Amino acid sequence: MWKSVAANGMSFLIVALIALAGVIGWGQHQFEAEGPLDQPVFYEVPRGASLSEVSAGLEEAGAITNAMIFRLGTEYADRAGDLRFGNYEIPAGASMAEILDIVTTGGPSTFRYLATYVLRIDGTGELRLRERVPGEEALRELADFSYDDEIPAIYRELVESDSINFYRVAIPEGLTSWQIVEGLNRADFLTGEVTEIPPEGMLAPDTYEMRRGADRNELLAQMQEAQAAILAEAWENRVDGLPLASPEEALILASIIEKETGVPEERRQVASVFVNRLNRGMRLQTDPTVIYGITNGQGVLGRGIRASELRAETPYNTYVIDGLPPTPIANPGRAAIEAALDPDETPYVFFVADGTGGHAFAETLAEHNENVARWRQIEAERANQ
Repeated sequence: MWKSVAANGMSFLIVALIALAGVIGWGQHQFEAEGPLDQPVFYEVPRGASLSEVSAGLEEAGAITNAMIFRLGTEYADRAGDLRFGNYEIPAGASMAEILDIVTTGGPSTFRYLATYVLRIDGTGELRLRERVPGEEALRELADFSYDDEIPAIYRELVESDSINFYRVAIPEGLTSWQIVEGLNRADFLTGEVTEIPPEGMLAPDTYEMRRGADRNELLAQMQEAQAAILAEAWENRVDGLPLASPEEALILASIIEKETGVPEERRQVASVFVNRLNRGMRLQTDPTVIYGITNGQGVLGRGIRASELRAETPYNTYVIDGLPPTPIANPGRAAIEAALDPDETPYVFFVADGTGGHAFAETLAEHNENVARWRQIEAERANQ
């Protein structure tokens, strides 16, 4: 009898093992097989979400057929602790194994809605709201607006539903610290009161990424840290023979270069003009410094410079003072800083607008006067059109 029981038990065990192997094989096949999605979708892994929550969420989104198989497969691969917070695009037909790669270590995080806030020279800004469409390269334009305008309904709805979780703040080169702070103060997605304007020139123009609720002061501190690093590196790599006694003086010159030209190819030429003038003891005679002395970096002048202002004895009137003004007149970008510390070698000591957006450079006053005459003729022709 006992032999019969043992034989039956052994048979049952064998059958059970075969069945278990079949279940495991079936599960593995399901884990690696093509998924149910017939088109790409976005799926967000919430911050701090558990594997069970993510598995259930993927099944609910239609990205996988069985949450338990995804959970067991993830645990078997020992990747349950690798889940990364973020919003991911899940391709059509993606298998559970491929989705696991995307939401752990293999896939870049993308956000469905992208809000880019671009600061303006007048201390305001424009928010550009875009949507990523799964499977498409181009972003879909949803809204462009200033906070001085009526806020579009689509933006209000997305904010109320907490759908916009990724923002960019774009700081153009050449804004003053006041203009940057004014622009940041208008942004509804930032928090924290800025009680002190950062030192002029010490905010690095760039595009900064953040989540809604980021602190303005932390962002400004990040910008200052970045600018300090850029300046230190450029100063370390400066060429010999510059008439600049410190990194601070380099930053002042870079800010003037930034305000004088928006043409990347010209920066080192413009830098050479100012370096040549400083080396020869010539006054810089640059309008942007005069304007800064009038506006103190707050807003824009909005008119031409008066003759009396060109004669006024102010610390920023480089038609009157020798050498550099006492502080930067804007926040220069990396390229302008590098140009100030590695200028072109030229004989030029003059330049004037040439009508194309760039400048005409000259070595002598006579050549410069000819360039000025051509520029005034261009201005007159444009005024008559």
